[in-house]
Amino acid sequence: MGNKIAIMGTGAVGAYAGAHMARAGEDVTFVDSWPANVETMRARGLTVSHIRDVPEWSTPVRALHLTDLQQVSKEKPFDIAFVCVKSYDTAWATTMIAQYLAPGGFIVSLQNCMNEETIAGIVGWGKIVGCIASSITVDLCEPGHVHRAAGKSGEKHTVFRTGEVHGRITGRAREIERLVALADSALATTNLWGERWSKLVTNAMANGMSACTGLISKDILRNDTLRRFGARLGSEAVRVGQALGYQLEEIHHIDPEVIARAGEGDPAATREYDAHRLEEANRGGGEHRPSMGQDMMKGRRTEIDFLNGFIVRKGEEIGLPTAANAALTEIVKRVERGELQPDPKHLIDLRLN
Repeated sequence: MGNKIAIMGTGAVGAYAGAHMARAGEDVTFVDSWPANVETMRARGLTVSHIRDVPEWSTPVRALHLTDLQQVSKEKPFDIAFVCVKSYDTAWATTMIAQYLAPGGFIVSLQNCMNEETIAGIVGWGKIVGCIASSITVDLCEPGHVHRAAGKSGEKHTVFRTGEVHGRITGRAREIERLVALADSALATTNLWGERWSKLVTNAMANGMSACTGLISKDILRNDTLRRFGARLGSEAVRVGQALGYQLEEIHHIDPEVIARAGEGDPAATREYDAHRLEEANRGGGEHRPSMGQDMMKGRRTEIDFLNGFIVRKGEEIGLPTAANAALTEIVKRVERGELQPDPKHLIDLRLN
């Protein structure tokens, strides 16, 4: 018999990966706190669409509201639980689903940010596997419908990277690789922490900027001041990650050292960075709104404290300045509170690039 799987939090990433698992015949139960999402999944299943190349499709799924989860106590427990909630909900979501794990079961953090330590504090380090979704560009655009602002990445870009906190390739890491590969390209990595920090840098360069400017990624990239402010954000984050000892992977398909030097004002690195990011925008990339920009539009709480704010805190611990990330964090919070309206001038007027 195969594994019994829970998707704890059926937002964009959980819905996208989980729908492909369900369609392939895996035993998947979706758990979510949004009543309309649960009821739509129960009535019509999950619908998956792409901006290009992939026809829209739907698949029947089993969906439970949080208040229904208790019924699982009468069933076979879960072998694998993917935690796919926002970072600020990680602790309670892990505590809730952990009650229904099999003795040998484990939790997969399929989230932005670095939440493995939070999860391990609840279930122990032996019951946590990490999984990064890189440049996946998905949005839960309506109840029961996840949309991807791209086609499949396939061999062009490895979307899912899964690994153990100790860095060894294990059978369960291979099983998660197999499951997420049902959705798109995947690998099992020996460098979970480097992959995780590299994803953090990627998000730190885009999410908060979209949230506080109201712009989609392409429009940010085509503005010289904003694009270079993104390099400054990335530079600070790369330097903090390097100081913490992480082996960073490519970020936006660029050597992280190029991003770091561009943000520090190196002319050659800046030219290389600008050329790469503008080429990305000009060939049709960046047509999407990053997840934090989506959250701001929907009036939801953002993850800014777990992205740029996290970088600031880690920088303070080791004595590295992170002025751009600190400024962005504060601006996003002010927009979130309604003190400011989204506007590019919030960042342009900083003159920190």
